[in-house]
Amino acid sequence: MMNWCMLHKTKLYMKFFRIDLLTLLISLFILGSCKNPDSVGLPVDSSQTLQTNLIDTATILTKTIDDDSVATSSVTKAPLAYFKDPIFGTTEANIAATLNLPSQSAYSVPAGTITVDSAILVMRYADGFYGDSLTTSYKVNVYQLNEPIISGKSYYNTKAWTYLPAVLGTKTFLAKPKTGFYINSIVTGAADTPIHVNPQLRIKIDPTFVTTHFFGATTSQLNTNSVFQNYIKGLYLTLDKTRPGVGGNLFFNMSTDSCRLDVYYRANNSGTIDTAKVALRLGSPHAVQIKHDHTVAGGADPNLVSQLNSSATAKTFNTLYLQGLGGLRAKISFPYLTKILAAQQAAGNDIVLNRAELVVTPVAGTGIPYLPTPRLTMYRNDIALQRSIIPDAYSGDLHFISVGSFGGFYDSYHQVYHYIITGYIENLMRGKMTDYGTFIAPTDTVGAYSGNATVSISNGTDVGARAVVGGDKTSAYRMKLNIIYNKVTK
Repeated sequence: MMNWCMLHKTKLYMKFFRIDLLTLLISLFILGSCKNPDSVGLPVDSSQTLQTNLIDTATILTKTIDDDSVATSSVTKAPLAYFKDPIFGTTEANIAATLNLPSQSAYSVPAGTITVDSAILVMRYADGFYGDSLTTSYKVNVYQLNEPIISGKSYYNTKAWTYLPAVLGTKTFLAKPKTGFYINSIVTGAADTPIHVNPQLRIKIDPTFVTTHFFGATTSQLNTNSVFQNYIKGLYLTLDKTRPGVGGNLFFNMSTDSCRLDVYYRANNSGTIDTAKVALRLGSPHAVQIKHDHTVAGGADPNLVSQLNSSATAKTFNTLYLQGLGGLRAKISFPYLTKILAAQQAAGNDIVLNRAELVVTPVAGTGIPYLPTPRLTMYRNDIALQRSIIPDAYSGDLHFISVGSFGGFYDSYHQVYHYIITGYIENLMRGKMTDYGTFIAPTDTVGAYSGNATVSISNGTDVGARAVVGGDKTSAYRMKLNIIYNKVTK
């Protein structure tokens, strides 16, 4: 009698034998059908034929344009930048942020004589650094704002902030946004203890500022957080523009207390000395000023300058310049899609769209030493010329598969970006949607490596990278729309 193990092996063998046989038959069928890969005839009956075709020469009009201004009020990732890009010109980003009371509630100054030993502005790095981290010596200067930041008010990147001329603190540093280190932590009644901290920038602030504006504040000014914010205004951070090197775009995490002013002080109360630390959160509210200089004087490529200064009638170019921090985006259009369908219908045929893929290729040499942005987003304008998500990127649409399938992520091996936009192209082709403008721009990679990525269509200040990609058909790196469809001959 066959034991269970032998019976199990026999069943498995028969199962895999049937699978292998089925696979072989399918493979032979596919190979036999691919004599002409551009037109695979599948006979249905004597009166109807289904043919699969590829179009990869669809006309695409492409042009670089300025991105929209963007609200930067209380962004989670705040850029601090001075970057002299050899193609895009000069980018500058400055942070304006309020100071909050400890615990963001009423504060009572300790009794006795207060002496501030040190005040350290802690700025925790966020992901996204883009620029020179090897040779550029950065220098950040900190000032006191001369105007309050109003909570709940929208501030745009074009807002120029006023600040007092006195430098409260300065720090010269190399950009090390991935490198943590050790600091001495004050322990009450014991020796200082070394602790490891996340990558951060630590800037010494003039103790007099803290003594005067915090410990020297009145009871009413310390009674509520909003009154204190209006009184102290906040801090303004900017990078020194005279430093040698090209610089870069740095990002800081403004959530919770990741950025704060740590104050170390001594309170002498009738000879009893108490050493302590108090933390004032930086930000919430806060805002960022961002400026781009896309001129020859600002170091921009003359071809980029010429394209941005071109007339409105110039509708297509062979090179596109895509820049984060609300810099530049590409406007693309597909003017003749309806003619593909019309031509088939005029011949008594119909088509079924199987797949539409947009391939975007960076121009060779433009990714050295600054790599192409790791992700690009794509969106469209609606009838009101407001940003709207493309059907294939919307989880509620039948054409949506996944964020990864929609694409936009840089394939470093093949050096391309891919988008699957079958639903969008079909809607344009059949007139179900009107192309009021289709756009491509850099976007953040948040969640991309944990499987939680989403499709953002907002003007992102959370990405500082850029890319130079091929545009229309005159470019060796032209943008391609590959359309695979079935032609139904009636």
